[in-house]
Amino acid sequence: MAIISNATTIADAGSFSASLGDMVHIKTLTASNSSTLTFIHGSSSVVFNSTYPLYIFKFFNVRIASDTEALCFNVTTDGSNFNVAKQSNYYRSRHTEGDASTLEGQFGNSLANGTGLQNIQTDMASDTAHSLNGEMAIFNPAQTVTHKHFFCTTNNATASDATQTGYLAGYINTTSAVTGVRFQANTGNLTVGSIALYGIKDS
Repeated sequence: MAIISNATTIADAGSFSASLGDMVHIKTLTASNSSTLTFIHGSSSVVFNSTYPLYIFKFFNVRIASDTEALCFNVTTDGSNFNVAKQSNYYRSRHTEGDASTLEGQFGNSLANGTGLQNIQTDMASDTAHSLNGEMAIFNPAQTVTHKHFFCTTNNATASDATQTGYLAGYINTTSAVTGVRFQANTGNLTVGSIALYGIKDS
């Protein structure tokens, strides 16, 4: 089926590409009892450079092997060492099936210029009915003047049967270009789920 405007054919069947919009799908990785899911620029068709000023990772039905563990990330500037300093702030809200609610800062999950894993969401569940969904954005990873800001919002069903929303924000404290991002559990594997990377075109 063609699209026609003022009697002129603009596009015929099969001619559309996902890259026509402002959000361009780059790569999706799917967990299958995986230790890590890693996106590195130039590897396996991954684009993560100055092509886009903003990159978004979307999490779909991610589950880990053990209850109460966390989904985490780290970044690299050289393609192999995932140990870049991050300054972050993390807090969460939750509402249990018993109708109890909390909103709390999770300072133990916030990094003070730490190079280790950054928790995205804690207290995940391994049960097949439970999973995590959400997204994380990283701004201008390839620029070499300032640090790179990120923020993340996720929701998961916890091991204690609560809905939990996690809020994470901060900056990657380096002026070197960030060339890759790695996701993993803090303990054990990612059993199922997928993470998709998108580039957002400049307006």
